[in-house]
Amino acid sequence: MEAPASTTLVVVGDEATNAIHALERFANVRAATLPDASDADVARWSAAGAAPYVVHDHDPLSHVAAAWVEFFDDLSTYGVLELEIARALEAAGRHDLTVPDYYVVIHPETLPVTWKHWWLGVLASASPSRVIPWPAADASLAQLLRRLPAARAWPEVDAWLPGVAAAVPDRVGLG
Repeated sequence: MEAPASTTLVVVGDEATNAIHALERFANVRAATLPDASDADVARWSAAGAAPYVVHDHDPLSHVAAAWVEFFDDLSTYGVLELEIARALEAAGRHDLTVPDYYVVIHPETLPVTWKHWWLGVLASASPSRVIPWPAADASLAQLLRRLPAARAWPEVDAWLPGVAAAVPDRVGLG
């Protein structure tokens, strides 16, 4: 879905908008906040540019993330979580869902606990070098682009997403 020559980063956290706007001035970065865009809109927007880096705030797994957090915060049911995982798997099977190359989590220490477990536990356990905690939402994010960690690509979504339902906060990664 994304432009194949681009490295895609999804920026998350309370200051994601500031971080993305700080990158807009760089010629090698296509950056925008896309909070209400559909997956298809984001794919078209991403593919329309030829920049080496595509940076935005549209998380294709946001529904799964929200369902996981709500389940463990006792705000939703396990059935809702299973449904969101199934929908994401179907979308990935149709090639309508593509996980970005990297997630950048701005100020992870300020996130609510369950969200912190999602980003730095559940999601990072699928590909540890592809989820990057970042301490600032300013232009320093440009420094990250210069030194992104080399890592294997994300495993196929169907290899790890079904296990998300069994990933328990404070227990993720403990075996």
